Amino acid sequence: MSSPTISPFSTPVYNKWLGIFANLPVGVPMSVTFQKYHLEHHRFQGVDGIDMDIPSHAETLVVKNVVTKSIWVMLQLFFYALRPLFIKPKPPGYWEFINFSIQIALDAAMVYFWGWRSFAYLILSTFVGGGMHPMAGHFISEHYVFKPEQETYSYYGPLNFLTWHVGYHNEHHDFPRIPGIKLQKVKDIAPEYYEGLESYESWSQVIYMYIMDRTVGPFSRMKRKVPATAKKSE
Repeated sequence: MSSPTISPFSTPVYNKWLGIFANLPVGVPMSVTFQKYHLEHHRFQGVDGIDMDIPSHAETLVVKNVVTKSIWVMLQLFFYALRPLFIKPKPPGYWEFINFSIQIALDAAMVYFWGWRSFAYLILSTFVGGGMHPMAGHFISEHYVFKPEQETYSYYGPLNFLTWHVGYHNEHHDFPRIPGIKLQKVKDIAPEYYEGLESYESWSQVIYMYIMDRTVGPFSRMKRKVPATAKKSE
């Protein structure tokens, strides 16, 4: 719901409010900031220093074996949150202030009425749900390269029905303005463009393959360069 490219409303401000509302159970204000970086992920996919979905050089040097990859998977959201702060920090804007204020107000209210354990539950649930959890497999399945000639992968398993069809990732990148719940129709209308591509039926299997396959890691991403003029315009 935080993605500005798959939100259901045609009016941007409505999508911002929806993203802030969907952000509340996460416990940490991130919706508006994520929207900024996610737009760049679509515009400059695979470009070091711009696409914050690309792991940092330090990650590729350290995360190389089963143990370090397991830790990396468990702390995926931690790396996603800190990576932009070190590589390409952006000054906060008006909507980030709103996102922050509403989120902190809810967190404070929870602590006041139900104690610190209620807030800790939200934070722990966020990291568990974004770590070694089947649904968190989509972070890996989308762009980590298991087949050398293919950059983006879709997932067509049953968990799509619980995640607004976020697994339809090739379709999402081809038509980023189509809401997630309608991405299945893209494949149904034009199956000849997607059925020949490598895809997944299990996010759990993707996590297992990522951890156990020595040839795969944070370095398993396709990268590209853009002209200096494009970076300036960005």
